[in-house]
Amino acid sequence: MTRHPDAAAHAATLREQIEQANYQYHVLDEPTIPDAEYDRLMRELEALEAKHPELARPDSPTRKVGARATGGFAEVRHAIPMLSLGNAFSEEGETDRERFSEVAEFERRIEQTLDRRAPVFSVEPKLDGLAISLRYEHGVFVQGATRGDGETGEDVTANLRTVRAIPLRLRGKGWPEVLEVRGEVVMLRKDFEAFNEHARTHGEKTLANPRNGAAGSLRQLDPAITAKRKLSFFAYAVGVVEGGELP
Repeated sequence: MTRHPDAAAHAATLREQIEQANYQYHVLDEPTIPDAEYDRLMRELEALEAKHPELARPDSPTRKVGARATGGFAEVRHAIPMLSLGNAFSEEGETDRERFSEVAEFERRIEQTLDRRAPVFSVEPKLDGLAISLRYEHGVFVQGATRGDGETGEDVTANLRTVRAIPLRLRGKGWPEVLEVRGEVVMLRKDFEAFNEHARTHGEKTLANPRNGAAGSLRQLDPAITAKRKLSFFAYAVGVVEGGELP
């Protein structure tokens, strides 16, 4: 099929405008265009790609809603295990050290391993959602998987494409041939409450809590259902890096 230069250039412009709008809204929380304008741009790109199928690309914003899965999720073997966080719940004892004996034991093991006393810790809130791995090849998102048991997860690529905070193509240039980004998909409390309010109004099933909302949304066999649930993504680590270095 013959490629139309004008159509190709217009499609590229539309994709750039939509991805910039996604970045401003979902990453920076500083929307630059109204929802109606965003929807107009998306419809225009969809129509253009339908008329010229050769212009459709794997990283196009129109791929944010994929085809329904025909069965269960395929397994994905993590090249580097995705480890989970340990917990400490002990509250017994009269002193702080007795009450937090599990934490004290954790600190003792660190001191023993490092052969140093009183290590310095950094503390940060834990995001309570679903840990995921995003694989980019030459800057293009090609596969997404859940943590699973740490060694093997589930391929939820189609569902992750619907999360607008996850770029289908990385911004900038000079990315490694393979880059694995790890992070957490969460449902913010305001989005959880809005979902449940809508569900109650329409006599639909509500979500138990935000964590279940995030995890359940990503494990839907129909990506269109995932797309209707507002999810957020926060990256916190890098896994596999091949064929280059991070810019």
